[in-house]
Amino acid sequence: MQDLNVKQLTAAVRVIADEKNLPEDTVMSVIEQAIAAAWRRDNGERDQDVRCELNVNNGNANVFVSKEVVELVGSSAVEISLEDAKKLKKDAQIGDFVEEKYEVSSFGRVAAQTAKQVVLQRLREAEREVVLSEYEDKIDTVVNGTVSRVEPRVVRVEIGKANGILPQSEQIPGEHYSVGSRIKVLIKDIERENRGPQLILSRSSEKFIEHLFRQEVPELDTGSVEIKSIAREAGRRTKIAVFSSIHGVDPVGTFVGGHGNRVQTVMNEVGDQEKIDIISFDSNIEKYIINAMSPAQISKVEVDEKNKKAKVFVSEDQQSVAIGRAGQNVRLASRLTGYEIDIENYTEPTKEKTSKKNIEDSLMSAVEEVS
Repeated sequence: MQDLNVKQLTAAVRVIADEKNLPEDTVMSVIEQAIAAAWRRDNGERDQDVRCELNVNNGNANVFVSKEVVELVGSSAVEISLEDAKKLKKDAQIGDFVEEKYEVSSFGRVAAQTAKQVVLQRLREAEREVVLSEYEDKIDTVVNGTVSRVEPRVVRVEIGKANGILPQSEQIPGEHYSVGSRIKVLIKDIERENRGPQLILSRSSEKFIEHLFRQEVPELDTGSVEIKSIAREAGRRTKIAVFSSIHGVDPVGTFVGGHGNRVQTVMNEVGDQEKIDIISFDSNIEKYIINAMSPAQISKVEVDEKNKKAKVFVSEDQQSVAIGRAGQNVRLASRLTGYEIDIENYTEPTKEKTSKKNIEDSLMSAVEEVS
């Protein structure tokens, strides 16, 4: 058996807090969790809800086991009868939770080892939490990182003091990563689950494209141009709708840049295999849809604003361009505009038929004049 010395633990808390740059309260909470886990290992059951309190003044350590008050006890580990509950809490009722108190003085060897493992694990998580909290206000921004490890479904990236993960779903399809290479990533989220906090990164999101353009187009910060919408299929194609309320400013030209240098810089970052269509936003939905369907030439558009649907008519030779490979062009245009788009064939009346009709009308008019 190993005796529990709370005063020594308290001194250790201060040392650990200084070394790990953590608040003393956080370290104390970790120690209490470890003691609770160790006590449950020696005296309790796995399903029990156990917490610990350390009294640094008198050197006592107590654990409290929470149990639900029930009419008929099924499991004494987590349930207690009303009669027994009233001994702990006079006004206890069915459905309440009461706590049984136990003093902790020593642990078995296995329980002590459990406590040590819990301390190490929780301290690592607490350290990560402190580091990641510095990135809370950087969510949805693009930063530079270094690839530290490449796994089958995850790429691990170092960003300053923190480490983030680039899941397969957030990678650009077809892109290869090598250890030591520097890449730009979007800080998408901080995920907090059982395995501890994780910095989630992305290169496939629309916001990644938006921030790349923000780095290349200073006019976005001045407000002379703006991004209205982005639809992206990473590694294949992106459509971005841009707009300017200032007379004389060409928003598309602003994003493309002189000799196409601005859009080319963005394409160099995401890979030349991903095409970027920059189109002009229009408050007239018909014109907007025509722009969004680029590079297809549109003959006519019929809009059902109530149901957010549109029929786009194209000539036979433009149908495959309008649809795009595997439906990509029309799919991205739909996401960009917010309208469900259907492609239909459009056949213009031939000049021959029009001319014949005009001749017939002229003959009839002449006959009527004679009569």
